[in-house]
Amino acid sequence: MVFSAFTQTDKFKQLDQDLPTPNVYRNASGAPGHAYWQQQADYKIKVELDDVEQKIFGEETITYHNNSPDALEYLWLQLDQNMRALDSDTHKAKTNNLSEKMTLKDLKKLEPSFDGGFKIDFIKGEAGQNLDYTINKTMLRLNLEKNLLPGSTYSFTIKYWYNINDRMQIGGRSGYEYFSEDDNYLYTIAQFFPRMVVYNEVDGWQHKQFLGRGEFTLNFGNYEVEITVPKDHLVSATGVLQNEEEVLTETQRERFDQAKKEFDQPIIIANEKEAVSRENNRVNGKSTWIFKAENVRDFAFASSRKFIWDAMSVKQSDGSTVLAMSMYPKEGNPIWERYSTKAVAHTIKWYSHYTFDYPYPVAWSVNSKRIGMEYPMICFNFGRPEADGTYTKRTKYGMIGVIIHEVGHNYFPMIVNSDERQWTWMDEGLNSFVQYLAEQQWERNYPSRRGPAYKIVDYMKGDKNRIVPIMTNSESIWQFGNNAYGKPATALNILRETIMGRDLFDHAFKTYSKRWMFKHPSPADFFRTMEDASSVDLDWFWRGWFYTTDHVDIAIENVKHLKLGNVNLANEAIAKKEARKVSTKTITSEINLKEIEKTQDEIDKSLVDFYTTYDELDLTPMDEEKHKNYLKGLSEEEKAFLQSSNKNYYELSFRNIGGLVMPLIIEFEFMDGSKEIIRIPAEIWKMNTATITKVFVTKKEVAQITLDPYLETADTETSNNYYPPKQDINRFEMFKENNFKPQNPMQKAKKNKKSKLN
Repeated sequence: MVFSAFTQTDKFKQLDQDLPTPNVYRNASGAPGHAYWQQQADYKIKVELDDVEQKIFGEETITYHNNSPDALEYLWLQLDQNMRALDSDTHKAKTNNLSEKMTLKDLKKLEPSFDGGFKIDFIKGEAGQNLDYTINKTMLRLNLEKNLLPGSTYSFTIKYWYNINDRMQIGGRSGYEYFSEDDNYLYTIAQFFPRMVVYNEVDGWQHKQFLGRGEFTLNFGNYEVEITVPKDHLVSATGVLQNEEEVLTETQRERFDQAKKEFDQPIIIANEKEAVSRENNRVNGKSTWIFKAENVRDFAFASSRKFIWDAMSVKQSDGSTVLAMSMYPKEGNPIWERYSTKAVAHTIKWYSHYTFDYPYPVAWSVNSKRIGMEYPMICFNFGRPEADGTYTKRTKYGMIGVIIHEVGHNYFPMIVNSDERQWTWMDEGLNSFVQYLAEQQWERNYPSRRGPAYKIVDYMKGDKNRIVPIMTNSESIWQFGNNAYGKPATALNILRETIMGRDLFDHAFKTYSKRWMFKHPSPADFFRTMEDASSVDLDWFWRGWFYTTDHVDIAIENVKHLKLGNVNLANEAIAKKEARKVSTKTITSEINLKEIEKTQDEIDKSLVDFYTTYDELDLTPMDEEKHKNYLKGLSEEEKAFLQSSNKNYYELSFRNIGGLVMPLIIEFEFMDGSKEIIRIPAEIWKMNTATITKVFVTKKEVAQITLDPYLETADTETSNNYYPPKQDINRFEMFKENNFKPQNPMQKAKKNKKSKLN
């Protein structure tokens, strides 16, 4: 499938006709309207983990609250595990090809063999009656006996089971990881129960099929979950543990209580020595861990006998306390023990700073190989050292970065609950932006993967047949990471640093975050709120960055220089003649002077008159008279200005080559070495989005003019950003080097070496 470039001719056309009409549910300011409503789904779940056969057995009772003004004929549920069924559309819709370098393992993958998907035993009503239902791939329609009226609730029970996937072999957002050296499993379990589909006034039922990429659109509700696992497993999960005395040892409870009062360093609740003992000395029997979570949109858990567990508390500005915790196998040490929980605490601190105080009581980070995935209060994160405990700089910062990112997802979309199935950028893009801010608060010049404008340049100037607008459905995105993560994160960073300024942006972004806490925002709600709370017209920005594939390439096309000094006609004539001599020097040097002399000798002297010898740059009495009359016509103020002014006038012409209009950031470097930055808003392009000219007045004569000197706008071609033109130094590489440059010679010496904790 080939896409043509998505562009717009009217760059400043308002978005009104492209956005949904404001109404009583979502008003024109971008806030929830006075009649806003949303559904609620509460769950009581009993689930058992089979550590021998790697299966999940579950039974859940769902209570669905119809808060809408509509009578519902049926209910829809999501069966996300069905994407792994043998006849899944996920397999059928995946393209592949044969290659000369294919292995037998590669060939085997061409034919699905894992028997995934939910196996439904029954669905019963409150009275125990069997209910009628229809399964359509990853969706289940529950056919009601009668309409569910507005303000009513409906409860039903589902019994089910499924095979847990080997995540290391066939992938997946959840599953198990097997450790052959000690014959143990580490389970990160999610999408383990049928979940209610969202019904709202925007889409009705949001039941787009789950193909694997577009994530989850979910209702808020309250959860009571009983998780039965082998007796020697430790469990982390969404919510608060209800039965500590039944599942924790006395020593673990004492350490846990200590962690609840520790705000500086993590307290180890279950240490590595104890984890190794559990690995090697299995205990028979089962235990049931009970968790409760209020006002969450989903539930996930992790379970293993390999887990080490540490925790510390985080104090928030509203006086509340959050438990930051980590579970990880010994294979994650030493870096997980040192960094994971600290990264969780750091994330809560800085995300709360830019949005709202974290409203949940706990936040977990769980280590699992090659994954980064988020759920309310818990996330699964990669990052492990080598077997000898050494690790690279990339491993360290990659691990910290993924923890910040996945814990940050608690804010977007777990609390600001956007539609992930449709708009990936609304959670991944916004979260990647705040992740960048949090990373830079972790450490100066943190090697952030996304955020600064220059990091998106290669993508923006790429083949437009392989790029689509940000406003594209999740399943249809080319270059998923760049489109849904990098480009929106960069756009927001440019808004904050270059277009709006930090004060206006931060207030507007926090306003959006607080308005839509525990609600379901749409793209229009975000766009409108950012303008509403800042008084900045951003329609041109949303249109260019989110609705097109235009890129930034603005060139300095021409420069004219005028210097207005003490005007004297004789001096002016001399100056003009000197200028003409310079401009004709090259031409006259190429002419044979003897030929010129010969031609002059042959001229008929009788034909010579005034105009034959007249030089148009010579002063004449008429010129002098005209000049005197001009001076007489000037006011005293104009005469004073003419006699005293010694300013320079520079007419700069700019051409918009890439199509994306942006502010002009211009650096003037003067002959004396001083510099000045002038910032022109993007509105300068309103009347002509292709070319513009503007005159700049300076007291000093300019030596060099540079456009976008700090690479703020993602300009894809910097060689045309100079006057006088010069061979382009690779400023993108220069900024990369400066961003990651070691702070001292010792750091530089160790830059590419592995480090090991003492």
